[in-house]
Amino acid sequence: MRGNRANQIQRKRNREATDWLLRNRDPAQPAEEKAHFKDWLDDPENCRTYRLAETLMGDARSAIQSDPALRNTRTEPRSRAKPVASAMLLLGCAAATFLALDGPMRLRADAMSGIDEMPILTLEDGSVVQMNASSAIAVDFDEKRRTIRLLRGQAFFKVAPAPSRPFTVEAGDTRVTALGTAFDVRYGALDTGVTVTEHTVLLETSDTRSPSMRLSEGEQATYERASGKTEIQPVDGLVALAWQRGQLAVENAPLSYVVEEIGRHFSGRIVLAGSGLANRRVSGTITVSDTASALAFLRQALGVKVTRVGPLIVIR
Repeated sequence: MRGNRANQIQRKRNREATDWLLRNRDPAQPAEEKAHFKDWLDDPENCRTYRLAETLMGDARSAIQSDPALRNTRTEPRSRAKPVASAMLLLGCAAATFLALDGPMRLRADAMSGIDEMPILTLEDGSVVQMNASSAIAVDFDEKRRTIRLLRGQAFFKVAPAPSRPFTVEAGDTRVTALGTAFDVRYGALDTGVTVTEHTVLLETSDTRSPSMRLSEGEQATYERASGKTEIQPVDGLVALAWQRGQLAVENAPLSYVVEEIGRHFSGRIVLAGSGLANRRVSGTITVSDTASALAFLRQALGVKVTRVGPLIVIR
């Protein structure tokens, strides 16, 4: 258990180091903030973590410099301001790449999955987690509780019994506590979905508009963050967990949700262009792990046009 406490402390340092790394880029940073950073850096562990974050930023800068289009760009400085501006531009590009390469998330998470990965993890208590593509979790266990933070994406949990140590999954302002053994949590852009495949869970949110509730086997709850509403409906476990087979089974689902799930398996970005397109309804079984196949399904089902330019896909 001591190791888990150490992990929690280190993750806090990671978050602080990332925050300082980005704040220190500001040329107009107040003297008071600089002094506060110096005090923070006096701690040897904080200093070590910050240097690690700087290394990740350096890797991002190297990635920028290794790009032929950027590497071969040379300008003759006409004034002293030019080198400074060029350095600031390179630093800005490196910071953007650091963010694009998931630097902050890598410092926060204990486990992450890529666009073509759905790993199965066994936790120290014997519980099993399967993560969907493009997902991330942080694990906080101690002698009294077991907490998983779903930082993004989706995961299925098969919980090992330990009545004296509740097992809870937190996804944003949503908390799911296992009263049984198996359930699924999806932390989407607009909502959070919870599906129970075995026994019961307790669903709570920090939103006073949404009361806590128990969900039983075969039930699925969707909590919409903007409205605070939670919709409960019966669900077939095999259908709900189709993502484990690289598929998405939907009935009258909004296109925005379908595109979000396709996007988990795509390294670029998928954009919906046109008013009302996000709310177009889709039904069927889609192989979301195959982007080309999924987009072909949408073309046929909705008559939309799909344009791809490099890492960007536009649906019109």
